[in-house]
Amino acid sequence: MLGTIITASAGLVAAPAAGLLGHRQLKRAGHAKLLRLTTPNGIDEAGFVRVGGIDQWVSIRGEDLRNPVVLEVHGGPGAANHVFLPRTRPWERHFTIVRWDMRGADRTFARSGPEGQGEMTLEQLHRDALEITAYVRERLGVAKVLLVANSFGTVLGLRLARSHPELYSAYVGTDQNINDGGRDRTAHRALIDRLQKAGRRKELAMLAATGTDPSPWSAKQWSRYNKLVVTSDPLTYDTMKTVVIRSLWLSPQHTLRALRTYVRGMTFSECLGPQAVTIDERAEGTAFQIPFFVFQGAHDVMTPPAPARRFFDEVTAPVKDFALIEDASHFASFRRPDRFLDLMLTKVRPAITGAPTAP
Repeated sequence: MLGTIITASAGLVAAPAAGLLGHRQLKRAGHAKLLRLTTPNGIDEAGFVRVGGIDQWVSIRGEDLRNPVVLEVHGGPGAANHVFLPRTRPWERHFTIVRWDMRGADRTFARSGPEGQGEMTLEQLHRDALEITAYVRERLGVAKVLLVANSFGTVLGLRLARSHPELYSAYVGTDQNINDGGRDRTAHRALIDRLQKAGRRKELAMLAATGTDPSPWSAKQWSRYNKLVVTSDPLTYDTMKTVVIRSLWLSPQHTLRALRTYVRGMTFSECLGPQAVTIDERAEGTAFQIPFFVFQGAHDVMTPPAPARRFFDEVTAPVKDFALIEDASHFASFRRPDRFLDLMLTKVRPAITGAPTAP
């Protein structure tokens, strides 16, 4: 879904003008300088780890190895979080962050191409995540890691947090998906309302033909629906252009060829979308044995805060908290990385360390 929007909106696969390339080079150099880690007890390493029968890319970054270890579970599907490093650099002062490119995403996809990704199912991603967790615990010598999932990654994150409290110190979901067995129509009804107000009859007819039940949707239909959700909401579309696309374009870790591969990976990974839409989170369980947090964009139209809040209210956990991130729709943690870090420091870190942390 994101691959389709990015390609259509930014023309990333087209040859850019020389002046644009020069500007990009300067900004990337500045970002590369920003990302340097020189603290004596820090870590900055990255490479491929054999997981689930294929090579998968894992990076570990942080200024102090004594800080809590975060395992990010990225969204998309296929939208790895490395492109947001310059925006989230301050997070690494307080947490050691493990960023993993799932099968089908970014460098993992580039390593062996579409034919080498193996089984593209949620069940396989779950097995991969457990292997990654075991690798991180051994590599960093920690008993548990803090699970931070965003967008599509929250589908996997909930299952991990629910089933393996022995591995994770807490769960943090942002852009939290609540599919409710495919029954929740909050986002769909809001989309119809926006399209009606805008007089977009063609798109309304397409929605009517697709139907409200997402269970029979193909990957193409799922992608087309989500593209409509994004482009019909001004705040979400602005975030896509100014945060997501800009982060891709100026990523110091991605050449132009790598950007094209990144987008191809997202398009390839769209097959995972329809697998997630009928998951019933309540049927799978609302009891969590670890601290549970949801930090949602206040104006999120893709994963609306209301269903996330209803699910949160039913959750039982040793500690739990819910917060809205203002001036944010989807991609809330990347549009407002300062606010997200504040929530991590004031709500999450005390729950896993037993002591508050000064910013």
